Amino acid sequence: MTYQDVSSFSQSWGLVFLVAMFIVAFAYALWPSNKDKFNDAANSPLDEE
Repeated sequence: MTYQDVSSFSQSWGLVFLVAMFIVAFAYALWPSNKDKFNDAANSPLDEE
C-alpha cells in the first residue's frame, strides 16, 4: 500500500465521514424534542438566578 493509496482512501472516505457527521449534527439541532433544551440554553445568560 503506497502513500498515494492511503491518501486517496482517506480523502474520499474522510469526506463521506464528515458529511455524515454534519447530517447527524444538523438533524440533532433541528430535532423537535431538543427545542426546549436549546431555548433554555439560549436564555440562560439572561437569567438572574
